Amino acid sequence: MTELEKSMESLITVFHRYAKEGGNKTTLSKKELKKLIENELPNFLTTQKNPDTVSCIIKDLDQNKDDELDFEEFVPFVAGLTIACEKHYALHHEKKGKK
Repeated sequence: MTELEKSMESLITVFHRYAKEGGNKTTLSKKELKKLIENELPNFLTTQKNPDTVSCIIKDLDQNKDDELDFEEFVPFVAGLTIACEKHYALHHEKKGKK
């Protein structure tokens, strides 16, 4: 597999590892999403000021309003974080080049 294919497989595997812990094996509940973020994105939560961050994420991404995230609802969260990280990466490298 290519590096990108491995990344895609990893995203799918991580999602389902946490989704299978609850009643519905194909969605993340608030509790499962919180556990996923705590374990897989620990730096994300430590930088958040709002204690209701996970609730806000579910509310924003839950298109069908079932209080759970399916894979299609979860991917935009990861994509958005990835875009923000890339912008930080680009900014860091831009500053580094100006020195």
